[in-house]
This record gives sequence, structure tokens and C-alpha cells, in this order.
Amino acid sequence: MHFKLFSRSYCHLCDDMLVQLRTHLPSQEAAIDVIDVDEDENLVAQYDELVPVLVGKKSDGEWQEICHHFLDLKKLSDFLNDEN
Repeated sequence: MHFKLFSRSYCHLCDDMLVQLRTHLPSQEAAIDVIDVDEDENLVAQYDELVPVLVGKKSDGEWQEICHHFLDLKKLSDFLNDEN
């Protein structure tokens, strides 16, 4: 499993989502890349008001947005179940 968390350094919601995500994912099976949107103007344009944004890589290689602002455990569960 591979996830990207689009975040920013001064965002407590981003920190909260990362902690919750690590709690709900089996660490040995999940890679989480934390990407600071403020380091890329294209990412700011895409995600600015939505951060944090969690996306997951599907088995077909496509990235799918799972949730933003807060970790949605139902959507995360649905994503994980669809991939198994």
C-alpha cells in the first residue's frame, strides 16, 4: 500500500491526520509520503484550501483521493477493502 499525504508544515490538521493514519494502517504494509504543498506552486493551486489531502495508490497504479481536512475512516476502510 502506498499513500501520499499532501500537507503543510504549520497545519495541525495535517499532523492530526498523519498520526491517525499511522494508527489505522499496518505499518509494515503501508508507505506514507508526506508532501509539503507549499514547495510546489502546482500543488498549492490544486490542494491549497483542502489540505490535508490523503490519496492512495490503487492496484492498477492510479492515485485516488480518499479524503481531505480530516481522516475519514469509512472512506479509508472502503479504499483498503477495494484493494484486497
